[in-house]
Amino acid sequence: MKNKSFWIKFIIAAVLIGIIVYTFRGSWGDIWQQVKQTSPVVLAMIGGASVIYHLFEAWITCSLAREYNPRFRYRDAVYCAFFCSFYRLSTLGSGAGIAAVIFLGKKQVGYTEATGLYAIQYILHKASIALFSGIFFLVNWRVMAAYYRSYAPYLILAYALTLLISIALVLAVVYPKFHRLILWLVRKLNYKNKLDGVVGKLEASIGILEQSGTKLLKDWKTLVSCVVRNIAKLFFWYSIPFLILHQSGAITLRTSLSVTSLSVMTAAVIPTPAGIGSTELIMTGLFGVLVDVNQAMAITLLYRTATFIFPFVVGAGCILGERVVKRFRRLNPR
Repeated sequence: MKNKSFWIKFIIAAVLIGIIVYTFRGSWGDIWQQVKQTSPVVLAMIGGASVIYHLFEAWITCSLAREYNPRFRYRDAVYCAFFCSFYRLSTLGSGAGIAAVIFLGKKQVGYTEATGLYAIQYILHKASIALFSGIFFLVNWRVMAAYYRSYAPYLILAYALTLLISIALVLAVVYPKFHRLILWLVRKLNYKNKLDGVVGKLEASIGILEQSGTKLLKDWKTLVSCVVRNIAKLFFWYSIPFLILHQSGAITLRTSLSVTSLSVMTAAVIPTPAGIGSTELIMTGLFGVLVDVNQAMAITLLYRTATFIFPFVVGAGCILGERVVKRFRRLNPR
């Protein structure tokens, strides 16, 4: 079943990438020239922006995890951030949450508590994306209104869908009636009593999930702090287009933040694996209004590399390094 799910997502991603390749079939030479013109200094800066993003992500994870394990270390949270990035790409999005729960469970955060923690962290992440986009849409109102007024119905729909997704996630974590509905559906499927064990485990897990989720949601100071840190981490990712084009002066930092945040928020409501394809299409379309389409596509490719492929490589290095260290210690015990 897992393999089938993976291949379905793989096919969806492949189709979207195929559409992008076909759409820009006559421009790849020019696009590659734009990418090649990117200096090593700029590549280092966008790589650094990606690292800082993950350091903020780790800070958020550490704050929430210490609610359950006060001895949880920041360096473990940094490893977790890149560990999840590795599984986000290798599983096309679905494995990041599972990887986080498994890792936190190994660090003395109960698996069910870790599930509630990750759910809350994801909710705060989604809400922060919408908040960031809304703030910078207003801050950069003159440019956004001038170039994207015709997109207004789609933008309103994207904000509305993001809000609905966030509400649904909150309900899934803490709302008892929603949980009772899930249990009712599972019991209906259990008419032959073959799922008694599953139902029992689900009932126990839902009870703990409610408690852990409610506990975190009541700590409003931590939640506000996490939202602020989320906005800070997003700043570094969303500044990447500006870093790429800063020497040409084609876009300002404010425009980079407002357009990139709008692209990511809009792409996030399209059900594609890990945003593959949808992010590229929307980001290229929105930046294509401001700069040459070849530059827009180059921005998108470098942005995807910095936020998706580079963290995957770092995560792979972390996992490999940990295994080498464990093997060395096993072969050379003190």
